[in-house]
Amino acid sequence: MKRINQYKKLFSIEKEIDLKTLKTTYRGLVKQWHPDKFLEGDAKKEEAELKSREIIDAYHFLVSIAPETKAANLEEYNKTISESGIADYQHKGLLLEVTFLDGTTYEYFGVNRNVFIKFNSSPKQYRFARRSIFNSYLYRKSKKDLVPA
Repeated sequence: MKRINQYKKLFSIEKEIDLKTLKTTYRGLVKQWHPDKFLEGDAKKEEAELKSREIIDAYHFLVSIAPETKAANLEEYNKTISESGIADYQHKGLLLEVTFLDGTTYEYFGVNRNVFIKFNSSPKQYRFARRSIFNSYLYRKSKKDLVPA
């Protein structure tokens, strides 16, 4: 959640993410912080390189969690969570990363330690996740189709 808020702040987003506004802001920030605007050896050039990488990363991240992106991929997401079992998962902080048997990986944001402990110790993890995690937390597709197990 911290990363989401940090990226929203970078793009001056206060409410919901609008892809058109996000793209316009992205282009403006990239023009402002493009490393080629600065001379070689200038201290600002290094700062611009770091800032431009952060802007690009933030843009791709925010696009992946935008309501329009989620709506466009909803059918695929529902198919994955209903037809494919859980192959692997990791929890760090408030982020739960779930890899499904079809090779798709999703990140779920805001999953606290108590929910993860219940999920981890559940005799029916997939059932618990379908009821308590998959449609309850903000998510994004993080990795596409690895080789299925």
